[in-house]
Amino acid sequence: MATASRALPGSDSELAFAARSIAVGWFVLLFLRAPVVIRLLGPLLNRVIRAGLPAGPNVLLTTRGRSSGLPRTVPVALLEVPAGRFVQSPYGEVQWVHNLRVAGQAEVTAAGRSRTVLADELAPEAAAQVLHDAVAGNPRSLLLRKLLGPVDRPPVAVLHFFRLRVDTTLDDYVAEARRHPVFELRPVETDVG
Repeated sequence: MATASRALPGSDSELAFAARSIAVGWFVLLFLRAPVVIRLLGPLLNRVIRAGLPAGPNVLLTTRGRSSGLPRTVPVALLEVPAGRFVQSPYGEVQWVHNLRVAGQAEVTAAGRSRTVLADELAPEAAAQVLHDAVAGNPRSLLLRKLLGPVDRPPVAVLHFFRLRVDTTLDDYVAEARRHPVFELRPVETDVG
């Protein structure tokens, strides 16, 4: 697996970090309770991301349809961990997963900018480590430490959605990765000649 350093834009303020953490938590709760609502909000989220407005970890993933050849765009959460950038299907074997497997590349749009990426599906064992790192204890912002205390741990809503616990073993993450495919996204290198 290629390693990439985590790119952090500028210096995030404590309030922005807290707001992003809270937004992710609420987004996951919506996934838990109302998947239909999320699907209905997809077109709105598409517009928000295309306009360059903040949408938490969400980006637009555009793949070529495996049968039609037409571009298909869906909002997905981008997982950024020290090992690189990844997308994971919270609903399992959905259409964009099949399209991405066949195409092997996609266009990712975030903050009003698009970039072509190569996509490699990870084996469940490798994907398990990525999922573990993604939901591992996150340092809390100053605001969240004051509100929730100093303990670092994964967001409870995320653990509940993926049926994981704080003390879950790596084998449990492997089982989860088998049900929810994970793809590593790598930028397409352009030759400058």
